[in-house]
Amino acid sequence: MLSASDWITTLALVFGGCCSNAIATESLTAVNPHSGILITFLQFLIVSLYALPSQFAFSRGLFRLRKRRVPLLPYFAQVALFFVLSVLNNAAFAYDIPMSVHIVFRSGGMIINMLLGWLLVKKRYTFNQVVSVFIVTIGIIFTTLSASKTKSPHAHAHPTDLAPSLYAQGVSILSLALLLSGFLGLSQDYVFARYIQPSEAQTASDPLAQPSWQENMFYIHALALPLFYFSRDSIATELARLTASPTVSLAYLAKSPDGPAFVVPSMILYLVANTVTQLLCVIGVNRLTGRVSSLTVTLILTVRKAVSLLLSVAVYGGQANAMLWSGAALVFLGTIWYSTGTRSRVKDKKE
Repeated sequence: MLSASDWITTLALVFGGCCSNAIATESLTAVNPHSGILITFLQFLIVSLYALPSQFAFSRGLFRLRKRRVPLLPYFAQVALFFVLSVLNNAAFAYDIPMSVHIVFRSGGMIINMLLGWLLVKKRYTFNQVVSVFIVTIGIIFTTLSASKTKSPHAHAHPTDLAPSLYAQGVSILSLALLLSGFLGLSQDYVFARYIQPSEAQTASDPLAQPSWQENMFYIHALALPLFYFSRDSIATELARLTASPTVSLAYLAKSPDGPAFVVPSMILYLVANTVTQLLCVIGVNRLTGRVSSLTVTLILTVRKAVSLLLSVAVYGGQANAMLWSGAALVFLGTIWYSTGTRSRVKDKKE
């Protein structure tokens, strides 16, 4: 369980990092819709480098590799699912999928998670949990429909002239990613129950042990890096394209007011912002994943996507309307109802 301070830190990382990342991604992919594989590679790379030092501990005068709590085989299954769905989600922007449609598809994971849990592992959910999930989903749909009426200044020209077949391909890609995310959630639940939860007591007394979320964050990203070898040409091409973008001057980085200005390609700035904010987002999400159920993680991320959508409307223009605020109200109402239903179920079990 997360303490109060852990909840505050984790939610700050999730909402601050992930919401900022959504804005950076929208700015980057609107101009360079084929940069999805480059974005995914850099995100995996920076997370792996960040988490690498946490895999070693200094003991008896030597640096030792921390003992894993989860065997490699379960990690390989999670890596395959996570890598494919991450690439698919970012690649969908190349098929003229608007950000609003992107958000509503990824927010639909709550229903997929619950259906797969009920069908495959016979999970049981309370009435309040079921209703709250549908309320949150309806709220996300309302919010997305209201935002979809507002055109971003970065949108592609002639958005109404999209080829139906191209758009259908993009929807198919997002649908496959959504299904894979459901299976990933079940895999994470299994790993948590099979390996992490039983070792909590032993880990607390082991100085070489590490929090499960740190271990998961490192291995699920680092083990996927070799898979990008097969996309090396696309990565190099997109990086060259971003480097050739119009430059911007960062005067505040110059050594003196009269000295030469520090100039960088504009799209590289968006790429750096996207990568750094993704790191913060991943840290927060992995802190959640290792300590709560996948349904709770999905619920929190769904609320985060609603906030991202509201910020997108505020940053890129557009007027709020009744449907927008109604959707936001439903999302938060569903969140409160879900929390109440979960606490009631835990209380009943204790009694």
